[in-house]
Amino acid sequence: MICGIDEAGRGPLAGPVYAAAVILNDDFPSGFLNDSKKLSPAKRDQAEKEIRGKAFAWGIGFASHTEIDKINILQASLLAMKRAYDDMRKRHSELRGKETLSSGAAREIEPLLSDGGITVIVDGKFTPDINARCQAMIKADAQIPEVMAASILAKNARDRFMEEMSLLYPQYGYEKHKGYPTKAHREAVLKYGPSPIQRLSFNVK
Repeated sequence: MICGIDEAGRGPLAGPVYAAAVILNDDFPSGFLNDSKKLSPAKRDQAEKEIRGKAFAWGIGFASHTEIDKINILQASLLAMKRAYDDMRKRHSELRGKETLSSGAAREIEPLLSDGGITVIVDGKFTPDINARCQAMIKADAQIPEVMAASILAKNARDRFMEEMSLLYPQYGYEKHKGYPTKAHREAVLKYGPSPIQRLSFNVK
């Protein structure tokens, strides 16, 4: 089995970086999966429903804008990945305790993780500090279904957060650019000053 991990939000000037970890069942209908950046919002939403409802296990984590400023974006991305992995383990453990679980979903995840029965594939060049067999792979989000699924969950979770922030700070237009360094975003920061979720270690000019 494979656990895919990917992040969303390394490049923006504001907001957290999100990550997700996903393990798919052998019979998961993965034909509709793709790199989240190549899917329309509607297709990402539909894919997310399938992943959350049918995946063997999944989890989401993030690192805040203040953590990004403190430890840098790479380390914050890896921290978000570790949190996503831990969240996946916790969710699966809690679900196993419910009597309504199907026999397939009831398989224990911990022995598989600890004895190497699951390989963790991380999109990119680096792997988070987790107790599992990890492999970094560039462009894994375009090749490995589990990583594609993780990229979809991470991007949707982050997009929703930025849309919520746009209601609190409408002058920054977060609902449109999600914090990425567009011309409109840079101009808003220069006009109104840093927002409360601004990454102060990033240059907006």
